[in-house]
Amino acid sequence: MLKHDLRVIKTQESLRHALLELLKSKPLEAISVAELCRLAQINRGTFYSHYKDVHEVFKRYLEVIVEDFRRAYEEPYIKTRFKIENISASMIEIFHHVKKYQDFYQIVFDQRIPMMYYYLLFDTVRTFMKESLAKSYIDATDRVQVDYLLSYQTNAILGLLMEWNRQGYMTPAEELNKQLITILSFNSPFRGGDR
Repeated sequence: MLKHDLRVIKTQESLRHALLELLKSKPLEAISVAELCRLAQINRGTFYSHYKDVHEVFKRYLEVIVEDFRRAYEEPYIKTRFKIENISASMIEIFHHVKKYQDFYQIVFDQRIPMMYYYLLFDTVRTFMKESLAKSYIDATDRVQVDYLLSYQTNAILGLLMEWNRQGYMTPAEELNKQLITILSFNSPFRGGDR
């Protein structure tokens, strides 16, 4: 059983790596199963025993990344019961997450790549923000205001990640954690008295 699981994991990793390589030069829609299999060095039968098409490979990989992003995003808030003033720089995990999946983020933030990938990421992060906003007990009666706040906060986080990408990930994650704490201290919708 373990041997089978390891083979499945190795196949999935090979396909993900090959997909990322191909996405650097062409959009997802232009990638064929044949060329993906060729680059991943697996046969088509193996491919079809795991996935129905190239889009499913991308979708499942995105799900892995999204779940890790969610964990990284929520970790400091959960530890502090959603009180921004209690979050320290060492609790922030987002930049470590991005570094772990740097190849993926380089594609998402590449100016030559269709915005579709950015919007997928945006919608996912916005969902996290919405859930965190609800957990922070902020009065969300003005739906329009909340929608704009969520979009602002989401683009703020993604903007930091995009700038880090532009600078070649040279700034250490620990330094970015400190900068994010400073930024959040001034702009957070989670600030305020005891709730």
